Amino acid sequence: MEEGLIAEIWCSLVFIGVCSVFIRVCHVVWLKPRRIRSIIWRQGIRGPPPSFLYGNISEMQRIQSSMINNPSDGQSVSENWTHSIFPYFQIWRQKYGPVYMYSTGSKQHLYVSQPDLLRELSQHKSLDLGKPSYLSETFQPLLGDGIIKANGNNWVYQRKLIAPEFFINKVKNMVGLMEQSTIAMMKTWENRIIESEGGVADMIIDEDLKSLSADIISKSCFGSSYSQGNLIFAKIASLQDALSKPSALFGQFNFRFLPTKSNREIWRLKKEVDTLILKVVKDRQQESQKGTVPEKDLLQMMLESAVTSDDKFPRLKTDRFFVDICKNIYFAGHETTALSASWILMLLALHPEWQERVRAEILEVCGDHLYNLFQHMDAFRKLKMVFEFSLCIVNLLLPFVLPKGVHIWSLIPAMHRDPENWGLDALEFKPERFAHGISKACKYPQAYIPFGYGSRLCPGQNFAMLQLKFNQSSILQWPGKYFLYRDNSNCKTPFAFLA
Repeated sequence: MEEGLIAEIWCSLVFIGVCSVFIRVCHVVWLKPRRIRSIIWRQGIRGPPPSFLYGNISEMQRIQSSMINNPSDGQSVSENWTHSIFPYFQIWRQKYGPVYMYSTGSKQHLYVSQPDLLRELSQHKSLDLGKPSYLSETFQPLLGDGIIKANGNNWVYQRKLIAPEFFINKVKNMVGLMEQSTIAMMKTWENRIIESEGGVADMIIDEDLKSLSADIISKSCFGSSYSQGNLIFAKIASLQDALSKPSALFGQFNFRFLPTKSNREIWRLKKEVDTLILKVVKDRQQESQKGTVPEKDLLQMMLESAVTSDDKFPRLKTDRFFVDICKNIYFAGHETTALSASWILMLLALHPEWQERVRAEILEVCGDHLYNLFQHMDAFRKLKMVFEFSLCIVNLLLPFVLPKGVHIWSLIPAMHRDPENWGLDALEFKPERFAHGISKACKYPQAYIPFGYGSRLCPGQNFAMLQLKFNQSSILQWPGKYFLYRDNSNCKTPFAFLA
């Protein structure tokens, strides 16, 4: 009798559990997405109709495949790369307008490419806006709970701690480190040219520029612990490669908890990175207590700021917190700057007439003393045309009521190449459009957002721009007998140095 009652209770519990799971799944994959779409659609916003479970992923893949097999309009990749990589955004924009809705799995996205709406976004200070959780979970091993993915009060505290360390009056003191690293890289290039036949050297230098960026960040962040910083950087780069899966952008289910071969590799690299950073932090804290810190690098300044801060978030002052900060600084400041530098050199190789104009601008503003110039920020800001243009290529809300759970997307490279804002010549290489600043370069200056916008504006933009302008100016002021040229014979070497 009792056994029968117990069995009946167990069956009831199992039934209730199954029903709960079923209701939860229905809510996540059907009811919630339908509710969000209903609220958005009632406000006149349309978009491609989604399919059950997959949303618009199948259509995105179909459009992408069609673009690869049938390249359109004869434009080069450098002219139209945003449409080549994300053709569905362009096709949907033409069909549904600058604001539309689409789905990836159960995720509902609002695509915004209307400049005046971006201005509203930039003025919105609510902490309700933040980074999407599904991307945060995917990149947890790489970013932890650092400022890139943090939201709410956690993000407020980290920005309060980090941003002052990147104010221009502090960043300009890092010029010496930038000069040291840049000169070392250029000497390596010069040796390659000297050792080559005929004084001509073809070099694929994107990896060199990445190493340069890594070198500068390691020295700026870790100072006397620079060698350990380089080791940490190498591990983070490996971790980034291991995490680079296309499904991360399309909202697929996250199976990072499964002990697959790739996941075990990610866990191992994460543990190694965390251990290395934690050792540097611990060693630095001990040096601080003994008063033996040789210099105040970025890590030291943040440690001191955290100790003296009178904020209301003491729980964040932990070892884990500083590990995540270091990882975020590496991730945010490394590849973006290096890619921008590579892009600038490629554009100058394709447009040799602008090489001479940029060199003339550097000579006029800087003379022969780059280091002294970059200590003088007024002069530093005069170097703008090519640098601003390259970033343009590279890189209660709105009048609508948006329900919680909708993800807002703006494809910044597409915004930077929009003919409605920049003119019919938006795809042309015209650095002179920036001769009188951003406000005169386009119709809606608020749509120029290479470092993000609003309260989430990148706190390290001064550091990135100083590094970018300094190393590019140094390369272009390299002894005059060396110059960039376009190499049409090898698609893997779009530009080279010629003696």
